[in-house]
Amino acid sequence: MASSLPSKHLPQGVDDLGRNDSDQTVLEKHVSFFDRNRDGFVYPWETFEGLRAIGAGYFFSMAGAFLIHFALSGKTRPGKYPSPVFPIEVKNIHLARHGSDAGVYDSDGRFVELKFEEIFSKFARTHGSALTSGELMAMLRSNREPGDYKGWIGSWTEWMTLYNLCKDERGLLRKEIVKGVYDGSLFERVERDRKPHKNRCCI
Repeated sequence: MASSLPSKHLPQGVDDLGRNDSDQTVLEKHVSFFDRNRDGFVYPWETFEGLRAIGAGYFFSMAGAFLIHFALSGKTRPGKYPSPVFPIEVKNIHLARHGSDAGVYDSDGRFVELKFEEIFSKFARTHGSALTSGELMAMLRSNREPGDYKGWIGSWTEWMTLYNLCKDERGLLRKEIVKGVYDGSLFERVERDRKPHKNRCCI
């Protein structure tokens, strides 16, 4: 669940990027975009709606909603019977973290600034504040933990979805875009910007 530590008492290198009044961690903020009615639970139809709101195609949104909830629902509902509607409990989303990732979220779902900066200091060779597709793949290979096939698939799916939706006209995934995804602020901005136009774009 969300940490109750005030920001000044967070471990070194950990930042919650402006915790809100509900005391959510950054990971919870990331997921809360898809909690369309703000009841603390995300249902598949809400994930579908959220994906559509940020420009994902109809069939991608359908498949994404099914796969995300099938994979994460049980993990966020420890000790509870499986639900036929596969809800995700926002407060327990940290329990659904997978391995072979960049480590930008800590075990409580808080933002680790040092790990975020490390993505670009290690892998952004062509442009210091953006990743090419090749650099992104190099990062994914570097983060792989031996035998963690689910983690490999999870990381690849997340990052390639982000790259395909949010790369710029030069094929670059910019640093500010990635940070906005981590804290969920990008989703809100994209939905707001898309409303007058309804075009498929990420920024």
